[in-house]
Amino acid sequence: MKKVVLSLLAALAASAASPAFAADMPAKAPKVAPAPPPSPWDIAFGAGIMNDYIFRGITQSNHKPSVAAYFEPRFNIAPNWQLYAGIAGESISFPNRAAAEIDFYGGVRPTFGPLALDFGGWYYYYPGGKCFNSITFGVDCVINSGGLNVIPETFNPIFLTGNVIKKDLSFWEVYAKGVYTAGDWAFGVNFYYTPSFLHSGAEGEYLSGTIKFTAPEKMAFGPFGWYVSGEFGRQWLGTSDQFYGILAGTPIGNTGAVTTGIFANGIPYKDYNTWNVGLGFSWKVFTLDLRYYDTNLNKGDCSAFTSANTASGITNVTAINPSGLGSDWCSARFVAKLTADLTLGSLK
Repeated sequence: MKKVVLSLLAALAASAASPAFAADMPAKAPKVAPAPPPSPWDIAFGAGIMNDYIFRGITQSNHKPSVAAYFEPRFNIAPNWQLYAGIAGESISFPNRAAAEIDFYGGVRPTFGPLALDFGGWYYYYPGGKCFNSITFGVDCVINSGGLNVIPETFNPIFLTGNVIKKDLSFWEVYAKGVYTAGDWAFGVNFYYTPSFLHSGAEGEYLSGTIKFTAPEKMAFGPFGWYVSGEFGRQWLGTSDQFYGILAGTPIGNTGAVTTGIFANGIPYKDYNTWNVGLGFSWKVFTLDLRYYDTNLNKGDCSAFTSANTASGITNVTAINPSGLGSDWCSARFVAKLTADLTLGSLK
C-alpha cells in the first residue's frame, strides 16, 4: 500500500511540473508563406525641358526651348534579358511646320556582367507637316516647271533658288548600342541606320563613341550626385531623291553664274562630324544636364541639308548649295536640360 501511495504522489508531481517545463521552451516561429517572385513587368517614364532640342548636333527646335516626355513598358524575360517598347514626344520647329516629333520604338536589352547591349528600331513621326517653299513664304510648293519626273504627291521648286522641304519627314532607323561599365567609368558605342533620313531619300548611318564618369558617393556635392560625359559621332549621308534636285539654270549666289543641273536627280549631302561634352547633376529622380554641342558643317551645307526656313544670305555658296543661303542650325550651342526619370518599381 505504501508503494502505491508513493507512486501516485510521484505521478502527480510529474504532471504538475510538465506545464512549467513547456512554458520555459522557446516558442516555434509561425510558418510564413514564401514571398512572391518580383513581377517581370515594369514601366519607365519621365519628362524634360530644355532651351534647345539638339539631335546629332543639329537643332530640331530652331534654337528655341523644347519639352519632351516618354512612356516605356518593360518586360524582363530573364534577369539579364529585357524587352521594351515605348512612345516619346518632343516639341519641334521644322520648316514644314510639323506639329511635333512623336517617337515609337522597341527592342531588347541583354546584359552580360559589365556589358549592356541594346538592339531595336525607332520610328520618327512628324504629323501635320506642309510642303515648305521659302520663296513663296510657306505656301504649298509649286509644281516644278523644269520637267523633272517628281513623285506625284510632292513638288520641287529648287529652281526658284529657295529652300524647300517635304510635308512628310517621317522615317525609321534600326540601331545597336553597347555600354561597358568599369567602376565609375562607362564606355559606349552606338550605330544607327536608315534607308531614308528625314524621308529625303538619302541613306544615313550614324556611328558614335561615348564616355562617362559618374562620381562616387564620397565625391558628391552634398545631396547632389554628378557626372561628366562626352560623345563624338559621324553622320554619313547619301544622295537625296529628285524632290531636292537642283535644276540647270539655277543662279549661283550673287556670282552671276548658273548651275549646270548636275544634281537634277538629288543632292549628295555632306557627311559631317558632331560632338558634345557636358556636366550633369542629379538629385533623387531629377537631372540637370549642361552640355556643349557642335558640328563641322558650314552654314551653306547646313542650309542645304536642313532646308532651314531661317536661312539667309547669298554668300554661303558650296558645291551642293548654289543659292548661297546660310543656316546656323548646325553651329555650336550650349544646352541646359532638366529631366525627371523614374520607374514604377522605384515607387514601391
